[in-house]
Amino acid sequence: MAEPVQPSRSLISAAGRAIGDFDMIRDGDRILLGLSGGKDSLSLLHVLLYFQKRAPVKFELAAATVDPCSPEYDPSPLKRYMAELGVPYFYDRQDIVGEAQKTLTRDSDSFCAYCSRMRRGILYRIAREQNCKVLALAQHLDDLAETLMMSMFFGGKLRTMQAHYRIDAGDLRVIRPLVYARERQTRDFALKAGLPVISENCPACFAVPTQRFAMKQMLAEQEKLHPKLFASLMTAMKPLMGQPPSS
Repeated sequence: MAEPVQPSRSLISAAGRAIGDFDMIRDGDRILLGLSGGKDSLSLLHVLLYFQKRAPVKFELAAATVDPCSPEYDPSPLKRYMAELGVPYFYDRQDIVGEAQKTLTRDSDSFCAYCSRMRRGILYRIAREQNCKVLALAQHLDDLAETLMMSMFFGGKLRTMQAHYRIDAGDLRVIRPLVYARERQTRDFALKAGLPVISENCPACFAVPTQRFAMKQMLAEQEKLHPKLFASLMTAMKPLMGQPPSS
């Protein structure tokens, strides 16, 4: 059986602060991790396994992958990996890409939004079926900063992803333990630890430049000029990340 890999100290610290600040994990929680197989979700898997062994709060962990049937994306190798780790694992394959192709144009932003929305709904269903009241997602600080820029540029609103919230139906909480972590931290950890990263190469996402990709490039250029940019953005965004929901 494979052993979990201990994440870097900086990644553990970032996740631990976010979990504490936003009261993400509570005693007795059953958490379902949305596992795409990318560097971010695999990093979060090992972060949660680390805390499961060492945190004073006791919680259970399972994971689920939604395979949208993109010909360039094959997450099936995760089945063996999760079995080796001994983590309860659920794999759901649905032709989301095919359905999107029937109803949407090849505009990558609308295509990706549709796919994301459908996958989220499937994760909600699996969480309910497995009596998991918490869904963990692996978006990091870079994702939140890009979302903020997109919301201001194209929506005229100060908005970003929430760190911890209850969904509209009221029965599930969603947590993002990596909201203080940088993308480069998950990339470095996944590389050094030799995690079995599954490439996400949906042709719809790369056919034309997306708004998010443009924001990523802009922020990268600005960070070269202002090395403390993301620390400032994190301070600015914290009030937008929401308040922990009640039990």
